[in-house]
Amino acid sequence: MLSFKRALVFAVFFLTAFILLRRSHTSNDPEPFRKPPPQPEDAKDSHVGASHNPSTTSYTPDPATKDREIPAQKVIKDKDMSKMSLYDKLAYQYPYDVETKFPAYIWQTWKWTPASGEFTFRDQEASWTMQHPGFVHEVITDQVAVHLLKLLYASIPEVLEAYNSLPQPVLKADFFRYLILLARGGIYSDIDTLAIKSALDWIPESVPKESVGLVVGIEADPDRPDWEEWYSRRIQFCQWTIQAKPGHPVLRDIVSRITKETLKRKREGLFVSKDKSVVEFTGPAVWTDTIFDYFNDARYFDMRSSQGNITYLNFTGITSPKKVGDVVVLPITSFSPGVQQMNAGDYDDPMAFVKHDFEGTWKPESERHIGEN
Repeated sequence: MLSFKRALVFAVFFLTAFILLRRSHTSNDPEPFRKPPPQPEDAKDSHVGASHNPSTTSYTPDPATKDREIPAQKVIKDKDMSKMSLYDKLAYQYPYDVETKFPAYIWQTWKWTPASGEFTFRDQEASWTMQHPGFVHEVITDQVAVHLLKLLYASIPEVLEAYNSLPQPVLKADFFRYLILLARGGIYSDIDTLAIKSALDWIPESVPKESVGLVVGIEADPDRPDWEEWYSRRIQFCQWTIQAKPGHPVLRDIVSRITKETLKRKREGLFVSKDKSVVEFTGPAVWTDTIFDYFNDARYFDMRSSQGNITYLNFTGITSPKKVGDVVVLPITSFSPGVQQMNAGDYDDPMAFVKHDFEGTWKPESERHIGEN
């Protein structure tokens, strides 16, 4: 039989052992609601991307910055959106993650839906569905677009104000494609396009899909001295077909540009005076400028190993896809086959992915096939 003193010693021993054993099992458990470490001040403006060489298509991560914050995914600590710039509002609302999959959406716009008897693009519209089984395919009317954008951009009213202020349907159609891709990602393609091949074939097998966030094609590569009479840029990227992951910085930038320019023109009472200015305002000219600005943005690319700025010279005459950072640029044949100029291949070319009928219904009839021989 234990004495009182001996029993007390055993009780203290077992109690101490129990406490030590419990601590050994719980010391590595995460603390509930643990706050992340504070962000360094200089991280707010730190930008990391991929080093690129204008003469190659290779994509080489920068080892010196691989653990640093990616600007397109940066955490904005101040959640009071009224204090943010428009660019930061868009980044906060729709963050970008290049490693996600391309969303299985196909977005098109037209006056009527395929269910309407007045819809005249059934073959083209059906080609996208047939080439992309399992994708969500939506043909958005003007009325639906207004309500959809109200839902997606309710927290950024200046974007909605800009969209509603645009005086011409073509301007709204241009702006809508950038807005829907920024918010939801996927594929946008004009209603007068026909899918020749699935988007699953657009990116070469040698390129990891998780390293690509934007796929664009060349619309024009005019190797003629009078190119400025026909096109706005020496190399012009098309925006009748675009594939993107939501939140991509190029989309964020162009939405910000168009919003600011629209509100500026609204205040000045001056919008569009000539049809060509549509191209500069919301069309392929500003789209091309935004992409080239991204290619040469030191926030996203390590410029130390670059041989100079990325220009049209890096893309003129290409016959296969070229990758710069997280953007794949397709040759002119991919989205403009059969134009019989600028060295574009025909519809049966292995690189032909999308056929564009160039209806240009917003243009006068005499200008709908401008530039063709």
